[in-house]
Amino acid sequence: QRARSQFAQAVADLAARPQSIDTLRSAGVVCLLRPLLLDVVPSIRQTTALALGRLADYDVDLAEAVVRAGILPQLICALPEENRYYKKTAAFVLRAIAKHSPQLAQAIVRCGALEMLVICLEDFDPGVKEGASWAFGYIARHSPELSQAVVDAGAVPLLVLCIQEPEIALKRIAASTLSDISKHSPELAQTVVDAGAIAHLAQMIPNPDAKLKRQVLSALSQIAKHSLDLAELVVEAEIFPVVFTCLKDSDEYVKKNAATLIREIAKHTPELSQLLVNSGGLAAVIDCIGSCRGTVRLPGIMTLGYVAAHSENLSMAVIVSKGIPPLCACLIEEHEDHIKAAAAWALGQIGRHTAEHARHVAVADVLPTLLDIYVDTRSSEDLKMKATLKNILQKCTYLPALEPLLHEAPPNIMKHIIGQFSKVLPHDSKARRLFVTTGGLKKVQEIKAEPGSLLQEYINTINNCYPEEIVR
Repeated sequence: QRARSQFAQAVADLAARPQSIDTLRSAGVVCLLRPLLLDVVPSIRQTTALALGRLADYDVDLAEAVVRAGILPQLICALPEENRYYKKTAAFVLRAIAKHSPQLAQAIVRCGALEMLVICLEDFDPGVKEGASWAFGYIARHSPELSQAVVDAGAVPLLVLCIQEPEIALKRIAASTLSDISKHSPELAQTVVDAGAIAHLAQMIPNPDAKLKRQVLSALSQIAKHSLDLAELVVEAEIFPVVFTCLKDSDEYVKKNAATLIREIAKHTPELSQLLVNSGGLAAVIDCIGSCRGTVRLPGIMTLGYVAAHSENLSMAVIVSKGIPPLCACLIEEHEDHIKAAAAWALGQIGRHTAEHARHVAVADVLPTLLDIYVDTRSSEDLKMKATLKNILQKCTYLPALEPLLHEAPPNIMKHIIGQFSKVLPHDSKARRLFVTTGGLKKVQEIKAEPGSLLQEYINTINNCYPEEIVR
């Protein structure tokens, strides 16, 4: 007995050190451990399970070796009768295997482990519940099918009970698992809602524990993203204005997840966006974009774009709340193309409604920056598409902002710029004078346009505003 105990303990200790793993692997350690899982001594069974869990956790090959060795049925065969230490360790083994791939998670489902994990969720010991919650999360996150298997096993109501327990660690893991279940489809999110999760999650938003707040905000946003009905249920839990305080949190992930939750609500309808504006959320989002850097900014940027896209009034609300300057700053300060692309898209949504909206964007001196991004060969295709200026140019009649672009814009953008001049110049004598003195008219004469093309028509309209000798 002592030899068996020492052997299991030695392997468990070695498995905790990455440099020992290859030696253990080549010694065929998984098959050597297998008989010890059925040992008569509980402590040996537990230490063996710990060793297997550490091995499986290390890489996908060892996790597959554990499954191939037929260890899973042995691991869970007598789980309900085992002590809490063994249950915790068994849940760790299942989690360590499930994390690597959907196929390995499926192997756990096939061997009937979910029913055993549900028994662990009903255990009185918080550590056992935590281990089971964690294993369910690693299984559910892979796919809708695996998530559905977790739901069918009856885990959701028990997870909702877990988030009401006093232990912070258990609350965190259970909230994270509810988030992993909700993310795949409206139906799965609805299951979580039907179990009464929203009210309990919403109550935890003000909790001082940053890791818990991250998971709670994530779970609520995974529910809200799917449909208007689900988003409204989240809003009805009175998450505003308490979520806005999370945008000032010292933890970057809390900020990001709070902004993501706001985005997932605002995107659905003008009414929900209006509610965000009325609750003072717009200013909080804009402050958050201004005070952060990197990907933390992204959900806030997208929120402004969604709000502005809904209607002229909401777009004007973004302008009045001074939402344009931080978006312009993102274009200059950020290095990641996808963040710049989001900022360019949001500016396009703000400027696309009327000439007045476009003027506000143009006055912020953002058009030359967008043009530089568009002509930069290092910009990704998506970024170039978002930075084409088309949305803004189609409405912008503020000529002082357009004129500098005449000297740099490529032909496909030049067409839109010349089009705006051809709209404004016939009706504005002051603009006509300025257009000559700043060299704009001269530049127009240098443009080679196809005879009969739309661009040629625009040029003719502009030339017709002036006496022939000036044009010459």
